[in-house]
Amino acid sequence: MGLLNIRLTADESMTENLVNRLGALDGVERAEEIQDLMPHMDDPDSTSSGLRGDMGPGHHAIIVETCDDDALPRVRAVARAVAAENGLAVEFEDNAEWGARG
Repeated sequence: MGLLNIRLTADESMTENLVNRLGALDGVERAEEIQDLMPHMDDPDSTSSGLRGDMGPGHHAIIVETCDDDALPRVRAVARAVAAENGLAVEFEDNAEWGARG
């Protein structure tokens, strides 16, 4: 079984779109958004804290489980393509790194 953690900077609809596209791929058993444990907040002492210009798309964490490691390159390729098509930022974390967390 393959496991991939994806961090995405996007709005809710684009995140849902990506999760649905990944979940439809052959070899993918599960694709879902999970709670992101990384804090993404303004510095409370910042003079620009909370200003509209600082607001942007949200940060999302997606987990993808595959039947085997052979499906992981397809998952990465689709996530990269969706990100490139829509101007999103995407980051991948392999199962070896993920497994060390818990």
